[in-house]
Amino acid sequence: MAGTGETTMSHLPEEILTNVFSAVSDTRTRNALSLVCRNFRCLERRTRTSLTLRGNARDLHLLPTCFRYVTDLDLSLISPWGHALFAASTSHQSDPQQLALELRNAFPRVTSLALYARSPVTLHLLLLIPWPNLRHVKLVRWHVRPPASQPGTDFADLFHRCRSLTSLDLSSFYHWPEDLPPVLAANPIISASMRRLNLLTTSFTEGFKSHEIQQITASCPNLEHLLLACTFDSRYLGYVGDETLTAVASNCPKLTLLHLGDTASLSNRRGDPNDSGFSDEDASISRATMVEFFSGLPLLEELVLDVCKNVRESCFGLEVLNSKCPKLRTLGLRQFHGICLAIGSQLDGVALCQGLHSLSVTNCGDLNDMGLIEIGRGCSRLVKFHVQGCKLITEKGLRTLTCLLRKTLVDVKISCCLNLETFAALRALEPIRDRIERLHVDCVWNGMKESDGLGQSLLNFDLNKLEDEQCVWEDFGSMDSEGTSQKKRQRCSYSPPPEEVEIDDSLMQSNGNGYWGSSWDKLKYLSLWIGVGDMLTPLPMAGLEDCPSLEEIKIRVEGDCRGKPKPSETEFGLSILACYPKLTKMQLDCGDTRGYALTAPSGQMDLSLWERDVQLREDYYPAPENDMSTEMRVGSCSRFEYALNRRRISD
Repeated sequence: MAGTGETTMSHLPEEILTNVFSAVSDTRTRNALSLVCRNFRCLERRTRTSLTLRGNARDLHLLPTCFRYVTDLDLSLISPWGHALFAASTSHQSDPQQLALELRNAFPRVTSLALYARSPVTLHLLLLIPWPNLRHVKLVRWHVRPPASQPGTDFADLFHRCRSLTSLDLSSFYHWPEDLPPVLAANPIISASMRRLNLLTTSFTEGFKSHEIQQITASCPNLEHLLLACTFDSRYLGYVGDETLTAVASNCPKLTLLHLGDTASLSNRRGDPNDSGFSDEDASISRATMVEFFSGLPLLEELVLDVCKNVRESCFGLEVLNSKCPKLRTLGLRQFHGICLAIGSQLDGVALCQGLHSLSVTNCGDLNDMGLIEIGRGCSRLVKFHVQGCKLITEKGLRTLTCLLRKTLVDVKISCCLNLETFAALRALEPIRDRIERLHVDCVWNGMKESDGLGQSLLNFDLNKLEDEQCVWEDFGSMDSEGTSQKKRQRCSYSPPPEEVEIDDSLMQSNGNGYWGSSWDKLKYLSLWIGVGDMLTPLPMAGLEDCPSLEEIKIRVEGDCRGKPKPSETEFGLSILACYPKLTKMQLDCGDTRGYALTAPSGQMDLSLWERDVQLREDYYPAPENDMSTEMRVGSCSRFEYALNRRRISD
């Protein structure tokens, strides 16, 4: 083409090409660009800043040396996974120290590192000559700490050698809570420079105790992001209560992100929709402490409190969030009750947080339709709304909320709500069907219900007059809920003349089936929960048949199939996904299923005889240290890896 005088992309100045290449993030696209010509290959290598190594540890001596501009390096997936990176049994190199040095020299500009560190030796060897600008480290380990290791040795080299460290992620690192606080206290300079700590470790059973949290926050006074697993159960020693929350706010006043999660909240399993939302025990968090806690964190932008124990009458404490934390944009609450009293038309509780862009409410036992409507009126900027385990809310309340937030709401999750099975949840989202981009629903096929005229008589009031009128809709006038304030609700009916009703005209365009719009035009991500034994085939009939922009879907299957009858249909229903023309990515998660009776060979009750070698169950791998089958699994994985590598792959 150049010979004919035409201008091609290769004729662009190198500065412009560099900017173009830097904007490409997809790995396959970058790989394709590097094959065009030598100049493109050099530009691709020069602009690639992130790299994940997935090869075998025995081949580390064959590392390429052309990725010298990589700043984000992930070594947590090198196979055989779960073994020490520089173990003599996995490497042809006789000198692990020399191998670590070659790895260090191949990527001289690393500022962010993810590493599977089964033993402290891995970090010790890798940091003999540390990266001078290494600021973020994520450690990964699912094996228990080596018996010979002393508490704190996993982190000693990291804090001793990485003088520029500001961020540490231990969310996937199996360790004991008492390991970290002494190391932080012994390295005051590095600890004072820490800005981010992710200690939301999923392997914890009780989490960090109160005195350990106080030690951590006292050692790191300049923290901006803190994610931490703990327990709010007052029956346990070291539980988190008033004293701990006050100490966190006092020790780390610069926090912009705070996530305190009870270890019970770390499980990904769906709850029981019939649960009331109230736990047996109350958390030791008083109203006065909540006010003091929020007042001490004026820079907060994101706050998540997964308490898992009752926090009652939280309305009054949450009201100060708007004034004490004016920058707050993301809020997550679990087991908080009374977040909105919904008395009359006066806004209260969380509805006063008018700057919120994201709100997640889980197991709120007294949240009803009136509370949803109050949230929709007060939090008018919500882009993301997740609700889970709220038994009292119904299709009518959720539908009104989505109508109130039609201009902003694009991310919705509805899970484990008794009155919002799949059909009802999707009907409630009709006002934002043409705008929503991300959606999660539970696949609960209780049958298609008639909409009972909800579409035609959704709102019989003027939303603009709610602040001036003491009114509650006739449809909700008789509603009340358990556990709410005993104050008498003020009720009066208000039905404005038809000319005063202001409803978006697009909402009134029915397609003849009770739906105002049939297409989810902007939906790009869909997440589904489905019980084991159920089928996906009713999904299009539920209202998700037309998703022209859907690119990614995640399906999580949960339950025990050992007590289920053998289904009459052998197909799970994945073939229905063919109706989504742009679907390019699917994640099928069966990690929470049990039994495998439906997948066992003929004559076998289940796969129990194979599990220890094949390891299909996600929560069973890896085995404990004293389980000798670990080595057998390494051999099995290696044979599979060799067979896979022998196949010719075009990419």
